[in-house]
Amino acid sequence: MTIYFYKVWQPYGCFSNFSVHSIEMDHIYWSTVEHYYQAQKFRGSPDEKIIPLIHAASTPEEAAALGRCTSRQMRSDWEVVKTQVMREAVLKKFLTHSDIQEILLSTDSELLVEDSPKDYFWGCGATKTGQNHLGKILMSVREELRILSMKSIEVPATPHAK
Repeated sequence: MTIYFYKVWQPYGCFSNFSVHSIEMDHIYWSTVEHYYQAQKFRGSPDEKIIPLIHAASTPEEAAALGRCTSRQMRSDWEVVKTQVMREAVLKKFLTHSDIQEILLSTDSELLVEDSPKDYFWGCGATKTGQNHLGKILMSVREELRILSMKSIEVPATPHAK
């Protein structure tokens, strides 16, 4: 069964970058993954001054609008680094919040798809033919969390009695 997610109020809404699950990245607290992601577009760019405004945005929707403004110049390597930036933020979100970590792990090996009708890069788009990079990141994070949880429950070998 494929698990589709999109809006925060829908089932599996915690998988959305707009879900109100804060993260701390580089010693800075971010209200949502969306806030962090949008701000990273401008690190080291001539328009880096927008970062504090994105950080202070009252909602993830506002942060997204600020980050998507086409009149600002993004960092030159953005297309190369954006999926890694997203993966690091998503991993941090699920490492930070055990309640949603459990939800992600409970999806077992199901296909996770961001059901965005407009986004063909992060989601599946209206025609369900998109690249679904957010879903792929979530599945990768799920596997990493599974490995981490297995390592934490491994019992060290007991020494042999003489």
